[in-house]
Amino acid sequence: MKITEVTNKRSVREFHKVPYLIYRNDPVWVCPLIDEVEAIFNPGQNNFFRNGEAIRWVLKDEEGNLIGRVAAFINRTKAYKFQQPTGGMGFFECIDDLNAAYLLFDKCLEWLSSRGMEAMDGPINFGENDVNWGLLVDGFTHPGLGMNYNPPYYRNLFESYGFRFYFEQVSNHLDMKKPFPDRFWKIADWVLKKNEFTFLHYDSNRQDKFIRDMKEVYDTAWAFHESFTPLDEKVIRKTLEKTKPFLDEELIWYAYNHEEPVAFLIMFPDVNQILKHLGGKLHLWNKIRFVIMKNRKKITRARIVIMGVKPKYQRHGVESGIFYHLDKVMKSKPYITEVELSWVGDFNPKMRALHESVGAVFGKRHITYRKLFSGNGDFHRSSIIALDTKEKALQGKASFQEEI
Repeated sequence: MKITEVTNKRSVREFHKVPYLIYRNDPVWVCPLIDEVEAIFNPGQNNFFRNGEAIRWVLKDEEGNLIGRVAAFINRTKAYKFQQPTGGMGFFECIDDLNAAYLLFDKCLEWLSSRGMEAMDGPINFGENDVNWGLLVDGFTHPGLGMNYNPPYYRNLFESYGFRFYFEQVSNHLDMKKPFPDRFWKIADWVLKKNEFTFLHYDSNRQDKFIRDMKEVYDTAWAFHESFTPLDEKVIRKTLEKTKPFLDEELIWYAYNHEEPVAFLIMFPDVNQILKHLGGKLHLWNKIRFVIMKNRKKITRARIVIMGVKPKYQRHGVESGIFYHLDKVMKSKPYITEVELSWVGDFNPKMRALHESVGAVFGKRHITYRKLFSGNGDFHRSSIIALDTKEKALQGKASFQEEI
């Protein structure tokens, strides 16, 4: 077997060809847009290159047939926030062969180790964790936009190599044809009677305001997690621009206490239902097909990508207020029959409880793994966002870490 760095147009084409070989008989797989994947490895398009670097490889067998690919990357903003300096690996695709997988994993380990890393997480993205994050281990159904999909045998490839369970990510599904539980409506009614709270959906004409409000809420809500880094307004703006062809402003909501932003929810239509038919390419004809299918309401699902509430408002029921307004919007869009709430880590018990409160049921489970390069290091699972973050925020205390 021979592993080669991706450095030219030919090897780039080979990198994108590998998934077609792995999933050629899989009716569920959705080919991501090739241009979107390429943008991740383009320093001119990916802001994470400002304080990081990435590399990728393809793997061939003795006859020169493609059998695997992988990428490795370092985000120095986050790498040194862990007990061991930690890089990442992802975009892994491989035949069901331990030797082939180990060659790919070894290459990542060697490259990261040579740059001072002592561990690697995977499979993850060289970017934000709302896309391409975690290995699918349960719920091999239609993947929502940005959600990793892989064959079941990948789990054995990772775990046999020595990757260990770092945190679990659960995605729940909400059947919009079913009413929300009565308990939820009682909370929502109570919140809506409070004059200090108002709710607005996103408006592109006031984009700068909503971007600032999102950053303020996010940076406050996630400050207690070990790998926290503040949101970059440029990244938010670029994401909104990228999703403009299918973004629905009425599916993005904010809550305010008077003029203060206190919560937000971002939901996108599941454009994967259209991309599935485009083969990863968005040339002129496929753009026309995209518009036709969108206008014919071929998107029947949506995905809640992220939701955040400032700690001091996490017991005020503002989440229920947002869902109340969202439910009214969904009733005006009866073609959307299912919402995926994804993903919530096991380090965020409050958000998991919220999923249960609206009647969501289990959909998928991903695992983000960590591999320590030295057997002598202490392995720690991801820290837990404590249930009492409100008090911690007021007292200025740090979150705790769960060790196993």
